[in-house]
Amino acid sequence: MENQELMVRASWLYHVEGLTQAQIGERMNLTRRRVNELLAAALEKGVVRVSFSSPLAENVELEARLCARYGLQDAVVAPTPEDLSHMHAVIGRASAAFLDRFIQVRRPASIGVGWGATLHETVQQMTGTSEPQMRIRSLMGGLTRGSEINTFEIVRSLAKVLNAKCHYFAAPIYAGSEEAHDVIMAQPVFREFLRDGSSVELSFLSVGDVTGQSLQVRYGLPQHVDIGELVAAGAVGDLLGRYLDRDGRPIDHPLNLQVISPDLDAYRGIPTRIIAAGGPHKHAILGATLKAGLATVVVTDADSARWLLSEGSR
Repeated sequence: MENQELMVRASWLYHVEGLTQAQIGERMNLTRRRVNELLAAALEKGVVRVSFSSPLAENVELEARLCARYGLQDAVVAPTPEDLSHMHAVIGRASAAFLDRFIQVRRPASIGVGWGATLHETVQQMTGTSEPQMRIRSLMGGLTRGSEINTFEIVRSLAKVLNAKCHYFAAPIYAGSEEAHDVIMAQPVFREFLRDGSSVELSFLSVGDVTGQSLQVRYGLPQHVDIGELVAAGAVGDLLGRYLDRDGRPIDHPLNLQVISPDLDAYRGIPTRIIAAGGPHKHAILGATLKAGLATVVVTDADSARWLLSEGSR
């Protein structure tokens, strides 16, 4: 009976009055360890029940379910914006917060990045720090047209935010043909690029869809390739410029033999692989990459997380 009374009193002071464990110990003449034991016991025995009224609590639950369903190291679920045109900013803000924490704690020696609007937003919202020994590398060729979302600008901007070294890869995302690809990749400098890119400790990428919203579709595809033929071959989107089917397997199309980026087996060797994307147009390719184990961390929005846990898991 005495323990029950102590549990209730300590729990009230902690959860209702907001006292610290040290303050409770002083008021109740108990050690801090004893207060900690009482609070833990109160939760275990149901004397105290914790509930959350914030809608963000559901997002935390979605994160845990995503990790369990897809075997992820971590997941970050942001609220879905009412105006989907703000999705890049929302996912970028969530990604920036995750990367800030990851870099501060893990201090990776090297980071590999792709390009796109989500990555651009992420870099813009990251907290500046100084990591002069860190290397930021391009993981893939870029667009042939200048843009702030191109691979060169993403690498440069991220290196500037982190005060790190940057390593560009001066090549287009696709060679003009399979033969041209073989000629390019026969050069030692390009083989070195792929080897170094695959050996980074952390990669941060987005995925591309097969709609007109995709920058890859609008600006990156070779002139002789139509997105319709990729869809007909089973494509639901791309990762690292490689078009995948709904199970995350590369489709049988010549374009996948022209892409200048690490192959998926080499990419899987990167210890931490973050994929950040959200919105209905990204659902199929997000589901494909998670099914295939291509991500160890996903950053997405709540509606996309629900889809991945229902339709996406079938």
